[in-house]
Amino acid sequence: MTHSGRAFWLRTPGQGEIRPVALTRPGPDEVLVRTRYSGVSRGTETLVFRGGVPENQHAVMRAPFQEGEFPGPVKYGYLNVGVVEQGPAELLGRTVFCLFPHQTRYVVPVGAVTVVPDGVPAARAVLAGTVETAVNAVWDAAPLVGDRIAVVGAGMVGSAVAGVLARFPGARVELVDADPGRATVAAALGVDFALPADAAGGCDLVVHASATSAGLTRSLELLAPEGTVVELSWYGDRQVSVPLGEHFHSRRLVVRGSQVGTVSPNMRGRRTFSDRLALALDLLADPGFDALITGECDFEELPEVFPRLASGELPALCQLVSYRSESSSRSESSSRSESGDPPDGSDIRGG
Repeated sequence: MTHSGRAFWLRTPGQGEIRPVALTRPGPDEVLVRTRYSGVSRGTETLVFRGGVPENQHAVMRAPFQEGEFPGPVKYGYLNVGVVEQGPAELLGRTVFCLFPHQTRYVVPVGAVTVVPDGVPAARAVLAGTVETAVNAVWDAAPLVGDRIAVVGAGMVGSAVAGVLARFPGARVELVDADPGRATVAAALGVDFALPADAAGGCDLVVHASATSAGLTRSLELLAPEGTVVELSWYGDRQVSVPLGEHFHSRRLVVRGSQVGTVSPNMRGRRTFSDRLALALDLLADPGFDALITGECDFEELPEVFPRLASGELPALCQLVSYRSESSSRSESSSRSESGDPPDGSDIRGG
């Protein structure tokens, strides 16, 4: 038996739609996954939605299972949790994470899915890709015991970094954001919170994730002499200015980029991409990460929800996308099939 699916596509910048997808029968080294939840990584995905990926970054910004090309039409996304419906016996019925776009069902190689640990709820597991980015950033930053650390920008990635650093022994970790409402996120993660003007200085390390010039400037101001800013923000096609003519040279400050597309050089050769993702899923056993999921919608609502996320009308950190109606449709179809009625049109063959 093969199945059809439905996927969210960006038709043109600012306009999305749901399209039918014909799925091939999974081969011996593949799995068929029915999505339970996906997550919208607000910073990156809304930048893609508005067509803000620079032409010279089109190849770098490709998602693992992206279809189409920037600026559109394109099927984009990378936070997906589902249940294996067909595949090797050891994976059947297991909840898995995959770097797949927003789609009701999909077929991928076995190696593309990672089993979600029993102690991690499926909804929280959509954060695995974001926490993986945070893990790589912390590997790049290489903090020391007792370091004074600030994370500037309490968005989805910055908050995930703060959550990972909260476990670091002896460190003073402060999450800094212009929105006082993010104090509740910091509290859930177990770190301090400050508005930019009130942030503690003398930092050995600052991780910047606000995607603003003001945030990067404040990050440099918070550093102690010879301190380092690890830059996680993705600016897309926006220009950024930073005051390198003030204390930058006299205090011998460092700005270093970090990007999840490669394993940090500090761990390369000792950890694989799979190791990094598995670690991220293990860290998600901490319920404090639930604070990063601040909005929810159904899959069918995505064409209306994405413009509201891009405009800021919906200020979610991670927008959780539920596929409950897909599960209901499947249950109804199964009941009809068991009673002798023919299955509905969702059971089709595709090439």
